[in-house]
Order: sequence, then C-alpha cells, then structure tokens
Amino acid sequence: MKRVFLLVAFAIAIASAATAQSYGSSNKKAIRSYEQGVVAMHQGNTNKALDYFAASLKADPDFNEVHLTIADILLEQGSYDKAIAHYEAFLQKDKKYPKWQETARRGIETAQFRKYSLAHPVPFKPENLGAAINSTDDEYLPTLTVDGQTLIFTRRFPANEKTIHTAPLEEDFYISTLVDGKWTKAQRMKEPVNSHDNEGAQCISQDGRIMFFTACGRNDGAGRCDLYMCTRKGEKWSKPRNLGPAVNSAGWESQPSFSIDGKTLYFASDRRGGYGGMDIWKTTFSGGKWSAPENLGPTINTPGNEMSPYMHYNDRTLYFSSDGHTGMGGMDLFKSEKDADGKWTKPVNLGYPINTDGDESTLIVSADGKTAIFSSERLNGYGKQDLFQFTLPSEAQAMPVTYQKGITYDKKTNQRISASVQVIDVATGQQVAATTSDGTDGRFMVSLPANATYALHVSAKGYLFYSENFDFKAGIGEVPAPLDVPLSPIEIGEEITLRNVFFESSKYDLLPTSHVELQKVVDLLKNNPELNVELAGHTDNTGGKEMNQRLSENRAKAVYEYLVEKGIDASRLSYKGYGASRPVATNDTEEGKAANRRTTLEIVK
Repeated sequence: MKRVFLLVAFAIAIASAATAQSYGSSNKKAIRSYEQGVVAMHQGNTNKALDYFAASLKADPDFNEVHLTIADILLEQGSYDKAIAHYEAFLQKDKKYPKWQETARRGIETAQFRKYSLAHPVPFKPENLGAAINSTDDEYLPTLTVDGQTLIFTRRFPANEKTIHTAPLEEDFYISTLVDGKWTKAQRMKEPVNSHDNEGAQCISQDGRIMFFTACGRNDGAGRCDLYMCTRKGEKWSKPRNLGPAVNSAGWESQPSFSIDGKTLYFASDRRGGYGGMDIWKTTFSGGKWSAPENLGPTINTPGNEMSPYMHYNDRTLYFSSDGHTGMGGMDLFKSEKDADGKWTKPVNLGYPINTDGDESTLIVSADGKTAIFSSERLNGYGKQDLFQFTLPSEAQAMPVTYQKGITYDKKTNQRISASVQVIDVATGQQVAATTSDGTDGRFMVSLPANATYALHVSAKGYLFYSENFDFKAGIGEVPAPLDVPLSPIEIGEEITLRNVFFESSKYDLLPTSHVELQKVVDLLKNNPELNVELAGHTDNTGGKEMNQRLSENRAKAVYEYLVEKGIDASRLSYKGYGASRPVATNDTEEGKAANRRTTLEIVK
C-alpha cells in the first residue's frame, strides 16, 4: 500500500507539472486516459491503471511522461524488462525534465539490480534465537557486547493499566546472557534504566558498561526524540541523562551506535543540514563534552532515508538501512567501509533474500564479523517481531576482532581500581579502542581488530602505566587469556617493562613503532617532574656475554637519547645495560627469550 501511494503521488506530480506547462500531448483522448489511470491508482487498482496508461500511449505514442509512470508501476510489480524498456523509451525522447531523466536512470539501475539479485540469491538461513529471547510481543533492535555474552534488546508489550503509562504499548529494555552456548531467559532491566515511559533503540559499549538509547517526549528533551546515556558501575546503572543540545535538536535523534574508540557516537536524525529525510550523523566526546554532529556525507546519505547505523567492533565497517540507495524495495540493509583517511566506500547492498521488497532496518554483527542478528516479522517466530541470527555472505562480512578482558588493581594493596585502557596501532600511532575499567571490580574488556600490531596501555592517576603488545598482522587467533594488570604506585624502586619498544635483531636503532610507547614515557615524566628514572636494557642468552652487555647498554642509551630529544632533562635520566643477567623467564623457549629481551624503566628518585 505504501508503494501504491508513492506511485500515485508520482503520477500526480507528472500530471501537475504537465498541467502547469501543458501536457506532453494535445490529444484529448490520450490525456483523458492518463487521468483515468491516475484515478485508478488512487483507488489502488494498478492493473486497471496500466490499461488506461497503455490506452493513453496508443492514442498518442509521443505522450512521453506516460512511459515513466508505467515504468515505475512495472518496476514495483517485478516486470523488470518491461520497466527498463519504458524507462529507456522516456530517456530517448525527453529533453525537458532533467530530474525525471535522473529518475529514469535510477529506475533502470534498480530494475537491473533486482533482476540480478533475484537470479543470484545470497546464502541466507536465519535461525530464531528461541523462546528465552522471543515472546508473543515484539522484540527488536538488538545490541551485543564484543565477547558475545550479553544481549540487550527492546521489547514492546501492552502497558500495565496500573502504571502511570498512558500509551497502549510500552517499550522497555531486556537483557540476556549466554551460558554454555544458550541464552538465559531475558529479564526486564531494572530502574533507573527502564521507566514507565518508553525506552528503545539502544546500543551498548563494547564492554557493556555504557548504554545509549532513545526516548521521546520527555520533559528534559530538546525535540521529538532525544538520545540519552547511562553508565554501569559494578551491577548498578546510573540514572539516564540527556546528551544535551550539542547533540539533540528540535528534530528526531535516534538509533545510536557507539564506536570502540570510546568517543564516537553514530546516530540517525532528520535534523537540519542533511541530504534527505533521515541521515546518519556522528558526534565525538572530547574534553568532557560532545561535539556538534557531523553528517557522514553524500556517499552514505541520500535524498531518501538512511537509518539504523551499526558500527562494527573493528571501527571500520558500517552497516545501515536505506531506501535511497539501489535496493529491493522499502528499506534495505547496506555495508560500507571507512578507509584510513576516514572516507566511506560506496555502500554495498547485502543482497536478496536478506533484503526483500519489505523493510529490513536493523542489523548487528558479531566480533568475528560472520554472524548477524536482526529482527523480522516475516519469518516464522513466536509472535510479532522476533530476533534471528544468520551467517553473513562472505562479501558482507566484517574484518574480525578479538578482545582482551582483564582486571586492574593496585600492585601493593591488591585493591581493584579504575584505570584508562587504550589500544593503539603502533604503526600509525592512532588510538583504535578505549575504555575504562570498572571502579568497583576493576574489570575491563576492549576490542582488538585484526591485521595490525597494537600497544595496550593501562594507566591511572598516581600509578606507572602498564603495557602489553598484540601482533595480529597475520589475523585473529584464539581470544587472549584474561589479563591481570597490577599497576605500580609511583614510588622509588617501582619498575615497568616497556613492551612496545622495538629494535631490529642484534641492533640498537629504535624502530618507528617504538614511538607510541616512548610518548607515554615522555608524558609520564612531564606530568611528574619530580621523578628521576633509570632506563635498563636486557637481552636473552643468545650470543656472548660481552656482546649482550654492549647491546643492552646501547639499547638503553637509545631510549635515553630519544627522551632527551623530546625535552626531558638529561639530569633526570640514567641508563644501564644488564645483558642476560636478569632473566624474567626461561631461555629454553622462544617465548621465554622474547620476554627476556626487554627495556625497563625504574624510579630511582
């Protein structure tokens, strides 16, 4: 019915334009048949309308506008070859209407795409998530933590007459966890996250500790629907707060997606300054506030509607829905990639039968980039909209990520502490992912995308930072074991290992990939001007004692010289080589030797 109305509106637009500038025909019989066709479309009888339009063309073969109207009807009926013929007939003759010429070209592209897609369906075997998740009510808009263990979704159900809720249906958040490969019975999230107002269209951060969601018509709102956020400490969620006027406008803001970088929020909005109806925007959190939203641009956004953005855990692959890009009809699901310069590739349709002539509007993808979860009411389910999962076709999959879980605590007291956790690409120096460990239990979880080498930095005020190195240039393997992160208080005698300081084998020239870690050392010393430190080089037992001593000292000296060059007073620094005399692991294995080849920093004053 929606498409019938659109076709009627289009036919009326043609008739109106033609009336204002005279029809493209002076044949009264042709004009009368055309107008009768428009009336038939008003009545929802498109086949009868086609008969009238065909009669109009028979009366006047040069009545060119009729080709466009017929082509659009045939396109929606799936008569693609006939639709293309009428679009081409229009283009051969029309010289007056550039906008309609573009419509005809888009129509040809759409017809060809749909014809090809139906003849070449992509693999699609959706599985219902089961009765623990789905009910006789609506379940939709899923969101998942990076470890795939926690699922939050929106459920819409009849409102309780005893509550203060005035709408006939209420939307609330439900949560389930994966135990032994099965989802537990979904539970309504407690207040203050849920209320007797409607909450929906949510996203969860990679570690499950920050949630953004949509609420409409609230007293503290800026427009029709606004974005809110709340945070979890331990097991308790904070009271939701409005993101404020920098993000929320007098329009409609909804459907957030939070990047693993810990600062970028994508969302859909019909605010001013866009390219069409609904557009996808982003805002960045920095210096304690959100930036003015930035439109993702014309590669993503169209004169139509773009909605439901989902930024994968790799912070590179964007999934979204659109009725403005070439598709099967209604809202289709698309994928686009962000390159190193932040530019988006041309969106790719996920294909039929993932996309149909109905509306497909929400989709999330697991950390391995292979499994999608989405909502649908057109598949066999337990009620209305249910949540399903399926394996994405290979071309629609995202670059995989793994994740690192851990606990941060005071090395001396064992007390759990909150700390900043950063993942930095050592080749580019760019922060890829970030989070903060929980102040109650010290737990953290952070994404680690494939195809790069990363420095993991953990830091807290009053402590030396902690670092690890992850090399995923060859791809993602097993999930790393949980990491205990003992943070050393800034005191004399405390030492840290600089695990992201690199040299070529048997040489002492610093590699450029060391700069990320050494900048952390620079920041530490500048922020703590009272500190004096010793830089120490260590080797494994390969080679002679004298050679190892000389190599370790030269490597420590190279770090010393780098810090001096970056503005650290030389009087605060000393360096020393220890050769292989202080192993921290066995030299009988390659892993042990790698651990023994290290650079350390110790507070001496």
